[in-house]
Amino acid sequence: MRLREKRRKANRLFVYLAVTAVVGAVAVCAISGWAGLTARNPVLGDPAPELNLLERAYYTTYLNLNGDVLTAPAGADPEPRSFNIALGESVASVGERLQADGLVRDQAVLDAYLRYTGWDQHIEAGDFILRQTMNLTEVARALTDARAREVMARIYEGWRREQIAESLAANPTLSVDPAEFLALTGPGAIPPGTYAFLADRPPSASLEGFLFPDSYLLRPGATAQDLVRRLLDNFALQLSSQNQAAYEARGITIYEAVTIASLIEREAVKDEERPLIASVIFNRLEVGQMLEIDATVQFAIGTSANWWPPLGGLDLRNQPSPFNTYTVVGLPAGPISNVRRASLDAVAFPAQTPYLYYQARCDGSGFHNFATTYEEHVANLCP
Repeated sequence: MRLREKRRKANRLFVYLAVTAVVGAVAVCAISGWAGLTARNPVLGDPAPELNLLERAYYTTYLNLNGDVLTAPAGADPEPRSFNIALGESVASVGERLQADGLVRDQAVLDAYLRYTGWDQHIEAGDFILRQTMNLTEVARALTDARAREVMARIYEGWRREQIAESLAANPTLSVDPAEFLALTGPGAIPPGTYAFLADRPPSASLEGFLFPDSYLLRPGATAQDLVRRLLDNFALQLSSQNQAAYEARGITIYEAVTIASLIEREAVKDEERPLIASVIFNRLEVGQMLEIDATVQFAIGTSANWWPPLGGLDLRNQPSPFNTYTVVGLPAGPISNVRRASLDAVAFPAQTPYLYYQARCDGSGFHNFATTYEEHVANLCP
């Protein structure tokens, strides 16, 4: 009897010890796991001081579980995008629109991160420049740092100086003075720096043609001089040494090359036709035939009402101007628009053709028909 009782007690003790060991092991694992999830993550940084212990544990755990969403970009498009936050707009609304615009992958994770950092109390109203290639933490930081704001100025190829100035005036988030921009780029303008590619520019010429079209991100308070410097710096980057060597081999200066490129920029619609149009211009120059390019007349007579007015019914030879290639032999007095790299390349490496004429096709496709003789050219005219 005593032996049986002892065995029962021993069995109870064994079960007790086994259960205790299991519970202890589970507790250790749980504590270790919780500690791992709530451990300080360098990506997260320090939590907002106003969070209590439970909130800190919750947000830290949630964000650690969604670490890939925090650190991966929302997409692969590096193009800058303008994003506006209205005064008084809620964090939830901002997050919804960011996700809808493809700028963050998960609104809920953004909300949690903003709450964890306390940045939900510091979202700034205004315009911001964001990119899909930014990760969620970078987007959140940008929205709460007024110093990090950038304003985008988009300058399109084929624009003339006046159109750039108008676009500056139409963007209230920019501090660039349009009148000052025109003065800094106008006839006889002194560039804000030394640029070798301007060495052969006539002293009385403007900077037309050299104001490189692109998207520019400007800091708040950027001046007209800052913008002009950015445009010229970008042109310097785009003007390759191969192109310069090709211009020199052809016997033309950089200023003349940019002038020809500006004609191509206004005449070509399809990139693949730029070298063909360049060939027509060079062929005409070689035989001493007037260029007779409509865009030069548009440049000469354009006004703020329409910088590139239609020419229907106008006597093109009765518009006296050093830019009108219906009245002057050879190149116009200077560039008529600002050009991108494709047009600069076309001047350096034009197609080798016998063409002397081109005419827009009548199907509205943007392509041209090219001709060697005037009779062929007439046959290409639209009915």
